[in-house]
Amino acid sequence: MNAKPHSSTPRVDISDKPSPHSSGNRLARAAWGIVWLLLFRPSPRPFHRWRALLLKLFGARISWRSRVYPACRVWGPWNLEMEEHATLADRVDCYCVDRVRIGAHTTVSQYSYLCGATHDHEHARFPLRPAPITIGRGCWLAADVFVGPGVTIGDGAVVGARSSVFDDLPAWKICLGTPARPVKDRVLRSGAAGERGPA
Repeated sequence: MNAKPHSSTPRVDISDKPSPHSSGNRLARAAWGIVWLLLFRPSPRPFHRWRALLLKLFGARISWRSRVYPACRVWGPWNLEMEEHATLADRVDCYCVDRVRIGAHTTVSQYSYLCGATHDHEHARFPLRPAPITIGRGCWLAADVFVGPGVTIGDGAVVGARSSVFDDLPAWKICLGTPARPVKDRVLRSGAAGERGPA
């Protein structure tokens, strides 16, 4: 028999909760949404510099040599940083409520989700808690990887498809699972000679 809730059970009520974002933030996101829909999303796939320009106009700090594909969603470009040859593939959702940094030569594959915020579930008002994400240089996040708020992924790390990253991951490791855990070193091969990435 199920117990009835006690009268003193805490109640979560966010029906009249105000937005945690300023009116300026909401206006900027509305403007970006229009630009994304009309100019970013329909752009041909090879037009990486065009999309970089649009992101830069909204405050992104990204290299002209970075690649953001047209079906990628970026929540707030002003919180995005990408070094040269960093890639956000089609259908990536970059929920950058806080800073999202992506290092040089790092690829975030299709359907991945970079989640730069959570909510305080211990608070009755369920407030938003933004937290930055840092992905190092030379990483590969395979398809459909989830990266949670506050996570740092070390240089050279590989995260396997459909893994979920809730804690920091070390450099130069192959990481798999939910939650993602290191399973072995990442070794770079040059011809017949193998070499491990930097420690």
